[in-house]
Amino acid sequence: MDLRYGTNPQQHTASAVPVSAGAWPVRVLNGEPSYINLLDALSGWQLVRDAAGALGRPAAASFKHVSPAGAALAGPLDATTAALYGADLDGGPLTSAYVRARDADPKSSYGDFAAVSHPVDEELAALLARVVCDGIVAPGYAPGTVAALSRKKKGRFLVLEADPGFVAPPQEDREVHGLRLTQQRDDVPLHVSLLDDVVCGGPLPATAVEDLLLGLAVVRYTQSNAVCYVRDGLTLGIGAGQQSRVDCTRLAGAKADSWWLRRHPAVAALDFVPGIRRQDRVNWRVRFVEGDMTADERTRFGKALAAPAAPLSNAQRREWGARLTGVAFASDGALPYRDNVDHAARHGVRWIAEPGGSIRSGDVAEACREHGIALAHTRLRLFRH
Repeated sequence: MDLRYGTNPQQHTASAVPVSAGAWPVRVLNGEPSYINLLDALSGWQLVRDAAGALGRPAAASFKHVSPAGAALAGPLDATTAALYGADLDGGPLTSAYVRARDADPKSSYGDFAAVSHPVDEELAALLARVVCDGIVAPGYAPGTVAALSRKKKGRFLVLEADPGFVAPPQEDREVHGLRLTQQRDDVPLHVSLLDDVVCGGPLPATAVEDLLLGLAVVRYTQSNAVCYVRDGLTLGIGAGQQSRVDCTRLAGAKADSWWLRRHPAVAALDFVPGIRRQDRVNWRVRFVEGDMTADERTRFGKALAAPAAPLSNAQRREWGARLTGVAFASDGALPYRDNVDHAARHGVRWIAEPGGSIRSGDVAEACREHGIALAHTRLRLFRH
């Protein structure tokens, strides 16, 4: 398969070939993928396949730059999310999964690559037609949906079909600067038994088990270091690719706070002038709750509103933030210090799953006891590089 270009446009020559002749994990139904499009599609498909397989519910992911911006299981939409995307509160499970995934970090999901665990139906195809999205990978498509999606982006929208029966080879290779690196594929299945070793604060309720398993599926396909905050079957914040794990914890925590603050009544009351685009409204809501607009942003934000909006005070932020609870937290590697727990506790975390086994695991467990957090050691590291 000839690709549009490599990682960057100046890398003109790029292609993809199956490791085993004729055994393609995906096929192109419309569009011409780039190198990064394929990386996003292949990782996104594996994430939703694993999550749906482990939890028995449709799953979706919104990928950007080879890490998920958000992921979710099918579930109820809240009024904020439904209004933002013009989605039906009583809509289908696959659409709900994707909308919940995209709303985790809607600013980052602009121009995402979508992945869903079940065949695309008419409802999801219609929603994809009205959001800024570059492509989708799914194990099938209802009649007429491929044709409908193919009209998006002047015919350039990518539609990929995953083969649900495809089994990857037992080893994987990578070439870097003249060296071919080979390793055994990480194919340990995600299962509830990974959460059997509850160090403190147990037993885990069923909802926490589901959220922690979803979190483990997410961090498995996120650039390390990776952590994930999950609540009610959807990610609130994902931290990816930082050299320090606690920086990932803080970054993902800030995203979780943003998700929660976007449900504040003051945000719902923002009155935009007619004609403001959907994505601009998304971005302004995010910047409003982040609270650190530049002078230029404040000017443009004022022009986007039909009525002035007072910024959220620190007291309002603290009071609203204290209402966020019941959050699960998953880490792809062992928590090296208790500071990760201290920061996670600020964002409503009540359950943590991490491999354990660091030289300070005792300190981490003690921090969990202090904060009333249940801690499960998975004994399974899920790095991705």
